[in-house]
Amino acid sequence: MKRWYGKLLGFFAGAALFRSNPFFGALVGFLIGHAFDTDWFSLRRDNPYAALGLSADATDTEVDLAYRRLMSQYHPDRMAGAAAELRQQAEVRAREINQAYDRIKTQRRRR
Repeated sequence: MKRWYGKLLGFFAGAALFRSNPFFGALVGFLIGHAFDTDWFSLRRDNPYAALGLSADATDTEVDLAYRRLMSQYHPDRMAGAAAELRQQAEVRAREINQAYDRIKTQRRRR
């Protein structure tokens, strides 16, 4: 279920804070509440190790093996004869795997 309480709280808080122009304050509060309800300000990031099915203490070899195994399974070229929906899902999953692998490699190079 989608969240709604941020909009409501923002509406009333904005109206209370902008007493000179409560309509403007309510509108600003409503928009900020909407942003919080839809996680625009979310600071959490996806765990790249979870995308590859690994723990954070995996070795470089394990990361490479997991990447190759998953890419051989989800590469879009392997789904050439499949339905359009399956190909699209494979492309999305392959993109997630590539992003996770790139992020892990970048993090490890910085150390």
